[in-house]
Amino acid sequence: MTSKKVKVESHEEGDAEQMDAKSDSDDSSDDENPDIYKGDEGITVDFEGRNPIDSDLDGIKQMLGQLFVKAHIDLNELSGLIIGQNYVGSVLKQAYTDDDDEEEDEDMEDPCQIVFGVTTAINLANKQDQTCIKQLQKMVFEKAEKYATDSVLKLFRDALQSGSKSTALLLNERFVNIPAAVCVPMFENLMVEMDRARVKGMPYKFDYYLMFVKYYQKAAAGVKPAEILYSNDEEEYFIKDSLASFDYSVQKETTTALAGNWLEEDEELQPFRKVLLIEANKLPDIVGAVKSLIAGAINN
Repeated sequence: MTSKKVKVESHEEGDAEQMDAKSDSDDSSDDENPDIYKGDEGITVDFEGRNPIDSDLDGIKQMLGQLFVKAHIDLNELSGLIIGQNYVGSVLKQAYTDDDDEEEDEDMEDPCQIVFGVTTAINLANKQDQTCIKQLQKMVFEKAEKYATDSVLKLFRDALQSGSKSTALLLNERFVNIPAAVCVPMFENLMVEMDRARVKGMPYKFDYYLMFVKYYQKAAAGVKPAEILYSNDEEEYFIKDSLASFDYSVQKETTTALAGNWLEEDEELQPFRKVLLIEANKLPDIVGAVKSLIAGAINN
């Protein structure tokens, strides 16, 4: 097992989840939010990206399960595909010391058993024979035919069914409350690995990325309009640069959905998924923009 050396120090307090423009115009204070938890939130955890290995299968499956909630997709097979192409993509794990590394070499066991996130890209065009990919595409078009406009549906068909385009499933999934800062080195590493794979003649040159975004909607209350809360804050910027998208509710597939700010109030939210089609050549600029926003939030 090899560390990708994409180490990130995560502070749960005052993190880069405040990176969006809303924080610049928000005049609220703790006095205006009396219910906010004021305990010892400043826990520091080091994360790093690592090659997915066989023992990560259940952890990856858990990540996929929270994205594709109760969908008819063979997540075991999909997790196996991610592990099978471990030269591209990473799982997010807690960093460990050199002493742990020496122990690992001795017994070949992973001292970091928990998968906190996964970032990868799966070529959908050359995995068409896999059951999980067939199921994924079937679900996409069942939802698109019901919820997308005709023009959006046409774009998705061109990207996924025409046979003339190469599209990858772009995965960016992690546990709630792990800050957005971890996504930048994970994505940067993914892009480097895809470049390396392309140089070797491997099929990682894409026209589009298919991406699923988790978000929650808080109902309007009085004069306050409905509010959208993204599970992964940075994905708002993927949405802004997407070519096409559509939304569907997963309320029936879930019981109670709580957003990541559960420390403030355990308020029930309506869970949705937004399906994005992103032009592949825009990924570096999107990641660069997110990196700049996070750096600005940390420095302020």
